[in-house]
Amino acid sequence: METNNESSGDFILLGFSDRPRLEMVLFVVNTVFYFLAVTGNSTIIFLSLVDLRLHTPMYFFLSNLSLLDLCYTTSSIPQLQVNLWGPQKTISFVGCVIQLFAFLSVGGIECILLSVMAYDRFVAVCKPLHYLTIMHPQLCLKLAAFAWLSGIANSILMSPLTMSLGRCGHRRINHFVCEMPAIIRISCVDTSRVEGLAFFLAIPIVLVPLTMILVSYGYIAAAVLRIKSTAGRRKAFNTCSSHMVVVSLFYSTIIYMYMQPGNVASQDQGKFLTLFYCLVTPTLNPFIYSLRNKDMKAALLKVLGKDRSLLNTEGH
Repeated sequence: METNNESSGDFILLGFSDRPRLEMVLFVVNTVFYFLAVTGNSTIIFLSLVDLRLHTPMYFFLSNLSLLDLCYTTSSIPQLQVNLWGPQKTISFVGCVIQLFAFLSVGGIECILLSVMAYDRFVAVCKPLHYLTIMHPQLCLKLAAFAWLSGIANSILMSPLTMSLGRCGHRRINHFVCEMPAIIRISCVDTSRVEGLAFFLAIPIVLVPLTMILVSYGYIAAAVLRIKSTAGRRKAFNTCSSHMVVVSLFYSTIIYMYMQPGNVASQDQGKFLTLFYCLVTPTLNPFIYSLRNKDMKAALLKVLGKDRSLLNTEGH
């Protein structure tokens, strides 16, 4: 018999339980991607801390992004792996609250942080002579703190409201993670106020940062077109290309995921999109930022103890 106390007992995360063969494949694939995500993002944070050449605004914000990716994957993938491996598909009420809080926080922080990184690229391309004067350490700290506090504040508001919705004993969540839309779907009460508030908060958390990103890259594009030399254009493009790819991955996944209707087919698509968002994207981000980044390569080679002449070759 189900308990009437909505704040006790376990939830059942259905996840991919209707596809037993897929579960084993996902377990192996997730293990590989999780290892790469943790290793890649931890490496970026470590290198940004120990190498003086990486003590710049761009790498400071990149370290924050890597920390966010670590929080995101660690709050969801270990629980998913446990559920994929064994017959138990449960998560405790506290565990579900932690996942929901982490998802809402990290999602909001990343939206704002990506807009801050776009502004950083705008200053680097459009005002290169004043870059270090404008993007001074105090401003970088304030911008990063604003992103973190805004995302956490959003989660502090929305997490209790979502978990307090009456569920009438329903504990079977058709997802592999305690995500807000999935929890709202098992509610047996009117959720319009909570959904309306979430939509309202999405304006400053999602829409305004996206607008700022588009405006920043509009100015960057105009500045690049005014550069007459091909080498200058290529350098300006390389300065922003990594961030543009990350922004495209992040927002295209989020927009597609939350614009889906609530039928079963779209819910299944939502699971794979969420898996892509919380595992594949955090795995790709370190490679996107470091693959063509000579400073990051040089810092890694220095830590590995390679010859200094090789570092100099890489750095030019």
